[in-house]
Order: sequence, then structure tokens, then C-alpha cells
Amino acid sequence: MTKKLNEAYIIHGGVPLHGEIKVNTAKNSALVLILAALLTEEKVVLKDIPKLSDILIMCELLEHFGAEVHWYGHDLHIEAKDIHTCTGPYHLVSKMRASFVALGPLLGRCKEAGMAMPGGCAFGPRPVDRHIKAFKDIGAIIEESDGDFRLKLNGSLKGTARFVAPTVGGTQNILLASVLGEHDVTIENAAKEPEITDLVQMLKAMGAQIEGEGTDTLKITGVSRLRGLTYRPIPDRIEAGTFILAAAATRGKVSLHQVEISHLSSVIAKLSEAGVKFSKLGPASLLVDATGDLQNVSLYTSEYPGIPTDVQAPFTAFLATLEGDCTIEERVYPGHRFTHVAELHKMQADIELEESTLSIRGGTLQGAKVHSADIRAGGAMVIAGLAAQGTTVVTGLEFIDRGYEVLDERLRGLGADIHRQEIIEALTGTYGD
Repeated sequence: MTKKLNEAYIIHGGVPLHGEIKVNTAKNSALVLILAALLTEEKVVLKDIPKLSDILIMCELLEHFGAEVHWYGHDLHIEAKDIHTCTGPYHLVSKMRASFVALGPLLGRCKEAGMAMPGGCAFGPRPVDRHIKAFKDIGAIIEESDGDFRLKLNGSLKGTARFVAPTVGGTQNILLASVLGEHDVTIENAAKEPEITDLVQMLKAMGAQIEGEGTDTLKITGVSRLRGLTYRPIPDRIEAGTFILAAAATRGKVSLHQVEISHLSSVIAKLSEAGVKFSKLGPASLLVDATGDLQNVSLYTSEYPGIPTDVQAPFTAFLATLEGDCTIEERVYPGHRFTHVAELHKMQADIELEESTLSIRGGTLQGAKVHSADIRAGGAMVIAGLAAQGTTVVTGLEFIDRGYEVLDERLRGLGADIHRQEIIEALTGTYGD
């Protein structure tokens, strides 16, 4: 059998997290704000952008379209004076589902766009049917062949895009397609996540005319041009939730800075019910104190302002450390997003999955070798490793790197015993220097 070297996190668990940490700007917002830069010939500067692999892939995609992209520290400068092609190449699109949202700005600026079926996390199907139907609703002509989509405009956009169920990506796509041109477009049953509001605020700062910010009905009046700007995305509520749950799972005490507390209301409410104490230290600072007695709680995921599906896996890891029984129901992606369960079983977690509901009987986790199959499962594995007795080896870091910037370094700043190193797999299953 051939030796295989792979990177992994080595975590020696049982150390409560203590200290202070800054939350990055939101990856899920930054990805779409980068695409919004395609709508103007002027320079767009996005401040404090984490250098995650997904962000770097999106930058490659913009360069493929013809934009000039430059990093200055963590500030991203984008200038899309000319669009050379309006088709996304499979080798980039297949890596990340957010790439499908490039259809919107390309259609808006070039009046045509092409894209393959997007890739991304493998927790289940990511149907784009709702996007395509919405584009048809507002007058786009759609051609599909072997999983490739081609959109064209014959005239201008008009009408109402109605979503049967709210979709963040679909709402973003229609927004980006509609802000340029002489037309009126309405989005009904629009998603209301903070990332949507962030996009609306940036587009309005660029000169777009959009009404209904923060509601489920958005009305767009097209304009002839958008201007460049300097803009800082909102804080990452999913990263903040992950750090909060890591502090809770290790029974630690951590201060989070550069956080939008209002975006975390559902997570804070549920953890308060479990006994975690929260104190507002300032307008963008939050103290998390999990050093007292904690109790198990049940929860379900839902669209904003409910508990985000992206913290379901980290919540599972935390609840697996608490004595007692509870349940988690996945309502956003029923039947999916459970790759972390089999890995937590390796750590002696008592979890049963029936359809879309996890039944958890909490206790003490034991260190083991586990794998991350998607971004948030990776966050869950790290949380479990931090809380477990003994040593945990977490592989699949390519997924973790898509959603968390230098996670090991930042956790070490909170006292965690975690480091990244190459391991030898297949032959020995052990880790080396």
C-alpha cells in the first residue's frame, strides 16, 4: 500500500478556551459582494476580507471574466473595466456553489451569461431550479444543455420573481441581475438573511434604487450605471457562532470582538436557555461565559432570524458534551447536512439520526481520528476535539480552510492545544512530525 501524506489538525482536548478573539468579515457575504463589483467599470475596494480558499477561487473567476483583482493586505481591489467573457469555466464553477450567483451580474451587465452546475459542499443536492424559474419570471431566456445554463435577454427585464420558498442565492442572483437597466423588477418571498441586507446596502451605496430592505419584498428600479466604492462586509455570524459554541463546549470564557450581536439573537437565546451567560461589552463585543452549570436543550434550524443551518453541526458537537437527552431537527435542508454524525460516533457520541432529526444523549467525548466532509462539519469536528478527552486527529482541512481562516492559530490564541501538521495515512494511520 502506498504512503499518503495529508494535513490534519492534532488536538489535545479538555482545555477550556479563555481570552479574546476578533471575528472576520462574513465569507458568505464577501463572495457575493465580490461578484457585485462586476456591475461597475469603476474600482471597488472591499475591506478586511479573509483569505479563504473560496474567496480566492471567486477572485480567479472574476479574473477569468476580465476583471483586475489585487490584494493589499486583507483589502481586495477589483476593477472590471472590461468583461472579456460571460461564461464561467467548469474547473472553477465546479468547486463552489456560490459561483452560480455570477449569472446575475453577468446578465445585468452583458445581457447574457453562461454557467455550469455549481459545486461546493457535498451534504446533498443544491438545486438551482428556483434560480432558473425566477430568471424566467423576469424575462430571461434560458437554455440548458448537459447541466450547462445559458441566459439571454431579448429586451429588458420586467415583472416579479416569486420564490415558493426563500432562497439566499436566488434572491442575490435576481438582485444583481436587476439593478442595471431601464426596468422595474419585484422579488416576492425574498430571503431576509443579513447577507441579503449587506448586498442591498452595498448596491444602494453604488447608486442602485432598491426598496424593501430587510423585508421579504424587494422592489428594484434599474439605473443606467453604478459607481465604485469602498465597503466593509458585515461580521461573519457563522464564524462567531462557531467560536461561541467552541467556548461553550470547552466550558470556557471568551470575548468576541467585531461581531454583530443582533445577527446572533437565535443562537444566543438557545445557548442562554442551556445556561451559557452572555454580556454585551460594547456595540460590537460580546462576552461568552460557559463556566457555570449547563443543561441540554432541543432546537431546529430555520431561515433567518432562526438558528442557521450552518451552525447545526457545531451545535451537535456542543450538545453531545452535555448530560441528558435532546433533539436537533434540520428544517432548512431536510435529510441532509449530517456527515458529522458518523464522525462523532467515532468519538463515542450517542446520536441517532431518523430522517431529519438527531436524537442526542450527551456525555463525554473521546478523542479519535475523524474527517471533515464539508465546511461546517469541519467546525463541528474541531469543537468536538477541543472538548474531548485525549487526542483528536481531524482530516479534510481543505474544507475547513474554505470557511475558517487560520483556525488553528486563532484557537491557540484562546489557549487551545491544536496544531496543523502532515500525517501518514493508509499505511500506519498515525501522525508524524
